[in-house]
Amino acid sequence: MPVPDRDQSWSRRDLLTLGGPGEESTDHWVRASRTAMACRFEIVLSGEHSAYLHAAQEALEMADRVEDRLTVFRDTSEVSQLNARAAMAPFPVSDELFALLETAGHLHARTAGAFDPTTTPLSKTWGFLRREGRLPEKAEIEEARARTGLAHVARDAATRTVRYARPGLELSFGSLGKGYALEVMGRALRARGVEKALLSAGGSSVLAFGGGREGFVVGVTSARLPGSPLFHLRLRDAAQATSGAGEQFFEVAGERYGHVIDPRTGWPARGVLSATVVTRSAAEADALSTAFLVAGPELAETYCREQPGTLALLVPEDEPGKRLVFGSCEGAQLEAS
Repeated sequence: MPVPDRDQSWSRRDLLTLGGPGEESTDHWVRASRTAMACRFEIVLSGEHSAYLHAAQEALEMADRVEDRLTVFRDTSEVSQLNARAAMAPFPVSDELFALLETAGHLHARTAGAFDPTTTPLSKTWGFLRREGRLPEKAEIEEARARTGLAHVARDAATRTVRYARPGLELSFGSLGKGYALEVMGRALRARGVEKALLSAGGSSVLAFGGGREGFVVGVTSARLPGSPLFHLRLRDAAQATSGAGEQFFEVAGERYGHVIDPRTGWPARGVLSATVVTRSAAEADALSTAFLVAGPELAETYCREQPGTLALLVPEDEPGKRLVFGSCEGAQLEAS
């Protein structure tokens, strides 16, 4: 049964397996959930920490606050105000938003532009923003591309202002917002004394902290590859995010077009069915999973080699039975499926 918007749903049950696939759980779990950012946020606590349910409820409310600030679907949000005014004059932003832009800038540079939070004009051109996919003319795509590019977003650290060098440019943090919200929630839980928890958003973004030697075992799934999980991961103080184009797509003349746009070409990404990233930062894992879905194994291998502490798990589109593994993360262990 769907959870109503801004509602809390509480249940007490065995939810996860602390151990490898097929092993039985010996612990009891308490789960709290809430709908925000058009998905289900969930916090899982060990039964021994059930006294922290109120802290979990407060942490879940943080997702609403992050959404209120970052969403592009409310004219009153800080990001919507930025998009409406930054092309006319430098726009002052909060420390939180400025820090997110700094993170986005670093990831944009490290992925050679495969991660770019300014692709909203392209998503609109392809009809994905309103879930009405369409095949645009090439001239439309090029016109939208002229209004994208993080290189055209100027940040002034001294004044905490942002200026768009091109009119029509729009920022959107959909590719890292859920992970960032999990980080905010995780900090809130730790501040209240919670030592062990598993947080998730929409089934695609996960943040684990604590868990002792056992950690938390999570399964990585794909809408385009139903059945058994693609991977099993044991997480301890690590974040995991998975990107794919399985839910939003349309077909024209037998060609499939997914909603994840390659900012370098303006066309939907192809070549990778599923991209999973594990690192210490949930926001970075979110962004990198999108970048690796866009740019494929070559970028994933290079990035994991140059940025220690990053684990990437990819499934290629032309060989869906193949599993590609690059790098490693101290807080993650790949389990046998």
